[in-house]
Amino acid sequence: MSTTELRKRLIAKIQRSRRPELLMEVYRLMGTDTDDLEPFKLSADQRSSVAKGLKDAKAGKVIPAAAADKAIDAWLSK
Repeated sequence: MSTTELRKRLIAKIQRSRRPELLMEVYRLMGTDTDDLEPFKLSADQRSSVAKGLKDAKAGKVIPAAAADKAIDAWLSK
């Protein structure tokens, strides 16, 4: 697909989109006027999960990226 065709397809998808969160993310990725965007807000459960992950990482409870990738691939193939 050429760059011109890709651009046309993206513009068409953006024009048809009814999802404000998608439009905001596209806008953010384009790197323009990000000052007026609100930061992503985590729920209490999400904040708790992030805190637990950081605590585990500091305690050395980590696995190598290759092992994680293998586990993810196995999970996705089910």
